Parts: sequence; C-alpha cells; structure tokens
Amino acid sequence: MIDLLSYFCVGVGLIFWFWGTSSLLGGRSVLFKLHNLTVSDTLGSIAIIFGLLLQRSREFPLLLLAILSLMLWNTMLGYVLANCSSRQIVGRKFNG
Repeated sequence: MIDLLSYFCVGVGLIFWFWGTSSLLGGRSVLFKLHNLTVSDTLGSIAIIFGLLLQRSREFPLLLLAILSLMLWNTMLGYVLANCSSRQIVGRKFNG
C-alpha cells in the first residue's frame, strides 16, 4: 500500500512538472509563465520528495530539509523575479 501511494506521489509530481513546462508554450505574459512554472515545479518537486520519503523513511530529516528548502527558496526566487520584472515594466513606462 505504501509503495502504491509513493508511486502515486511521484506520478503527481511528474504531472505537475510537465504541466508547468507546457504552460511556457502559451501566449500569455512572461510573468504569468514564470509564476505558473515556479508554482508547478515547486509542487511537483515536493510531491516527488514526499513519494521518496514514503520509500525511504530512515532519510526523514534529509528529505524534510529538502522539502522546506524548496518551499522557502522557490517562494523567495519567485518574489525576486516578480519584483525585478515589475521594476523593468515601471521603468519602461516612465522612460517610454
């Protein structure tokens, strides 16, 4: 039963990865694409690591640290990208 749940988590993670990557092909703005990619990659990676956690329970501290790092750093990176890109957009409006 745990193996099945683990494979399910890894499968869901892969689906999130491909879903985020496929959104790059759309015609929306770059900010929307980056946001969608960041969120889906973070959720996909967390699901895959959780699936690994079910398989390798003795590695709990290391995998928990990986999940927390993903949550923290991907959120911060998304914020920095959004902040930098919004400054460029505002700069273009005032300079143009």
